Amino acid sequence: MLKSIHHAAIICSDYKKSKNFYVSILGLEVIAENYREERDSFKLDLKLPNGGQIELFSFPNSPDRPSFPEALGLRHLAFNVESVESVKAYLLSQGVDVEPIRVDEYTTRKFTFFSDPDGLPLELYEQAGI
Repeated sequence: MLKSIHHAAIICSDYKKSKNFYVSILGLEVIAENYREERDSFKLDLKLPNGGQIELFSFPNSPDRPSFPEALGLRHLAFNVESVESVKAYLLSQGVDVEPIRVDEYTTRKFTFFSDPDGLPLELYEQAGI
């Protein structure tokens, strides 16, 4: 029935800053960018290498998302990477704060967390076989 996740939708507070983060720093490809005048809102469709997408929205006066302590709902968004160490080093070189690398006690794979410009928790998770 369900085959994969098609997209994750993210609402940002500063469209230009978030667009730069997801496109220039994380390297996601722009599929489409639309300004919706009736909502005073941008919608940016971004492509992940596996075909999945992120929809980046801007809305005026959106409330902050509670993250700490962890709130109910979506906990974080995780990205598969070949090497957590190399992506962490790259993110640090771009001025992005990244937590120490940990090892999943069940899968023994490396992972770490960082945040987007609005504090949305994002995870790097080392893919199997690497």
